[in-house]
Amino acid sequence: MSVRFIGYIGFNNGSETQAAVRSRALDIDYVDAAAKAQEEGGFDRVLIPFGSNSPESQIVAAHAAARTTRLGFLVAHRPGFTQPTVAARQLATLDQLSGGRVAVHIITGGADEEMARDGDTRTVKAERYARTDEYLTVLRQEWTASHPFDHQGRYYDIRQAFSAIKPDNLPVFFGGSSDEAIEVAGRHADVYALWGETLAAVQDTVRAVRRSAARFGRNPGFSLSLRPVIADTEEAAWRRAAEIEEQVRENRVAAGLPLSGHRPPNAGSLRLLETASANRQDKRLWTGVAALTGAQGNSTGLVGTPEQVADAMLDYYDIGIDHFLIRGFDPLGDSVLYGRELLPLVRAKVAERDAGRLALAG
Repeated sequence: MSVRFIGYIGFNNGSETQAAVRSRALDIDYVDAAAKAQEEGGFDRVLIPFGSNSPESQIVAAHAAARTTRLGFLVAHRPGFTQPTVAARQLATLDQLSGGRVAVHIITGGADEEMARDGDTRTVKAERYARTDEYLTVLRQEWTASHPFDHQGRYYDIRQAFSAIKPDNLPVFFGGSSDEAIEVAGRHADVYALWGETLAAVQDTVRAVRRSAARFGRNPGFSLSLRPVIADTEEAAWRRAAEIEEQVRENRVAAGLPLSGHRPPNAGSLRLLETASANRQDKRLWTGVAALTGAQGNSTGLVGTPEQVADAMLDYYDIGIDHFLIRGFDPLGDSVLYGRELLPLVRAKVAERDAGRLALAG
């Protein structure tokens, strides 16, 4: 099993350490620098996020693809706001223009107030996952159909749809921890995405998704999102983690945002917040920022020297994680650091681990 690394381009070089509410302003110079740095650093892809107040992810990906030659792009996309046939052609076009460097990360929904900003005011979570299920069915049919097709469902009524442009290889990433999400993941996900939880929790989720996927004859990969904090010594790394935590705390206090008593609206954040009940879990899992922010997105990290963090990542690799989505609290600087200090180590350790397994099997 090979390992792949996914970086991040968040539109500008800001993070929770600069402001409690992250800016989504577009800094073109940063986008260019981040794309080039992560291509040179050996990342396989970079995630381009989606939000109701963000720059449009597909357009940013198209721009960054034109500035690079090898780097792949994981384009976050929310179903329900674009017709699936249109989205299929948009993504297939981007795939062709980039030379097959595109994947799509399906984000079913956020908090109700965020969904409402784009006009989705009449759905609840279970309905959104049902809509995503149908959306992905149509999306894949548009990508693969050799003749015009009809589709009549609960959310979409499509007649004689056909696309002249098809993707070469456009994987579907998908996340979500509810029962409805696991069902949709089993049917559609090429790669299932998790946030950084304990080894036991990640293993439980991997098993649940595999059981769901097996019913459809599928075998997805798994991606884990982490915010590594690395330094020359373990002590220095934990000091840096404590500094990050304190910066986030100060920013939230200044902005009048809560530090505790969070009530996340989705199952994934609730699970992550439970993980954050202790500041440190397993060997190196650090949850300080997740606890302060209410587990809003990718907010847990692994802390230590590059060697120690690489070993901790291999523990996840051993239970089925074959993609790592990693980003730092200094987005551009950390991506350069990861490319130089962390990615080569993990790749070397994975190659050594796999070679040992092959030798035992032979």
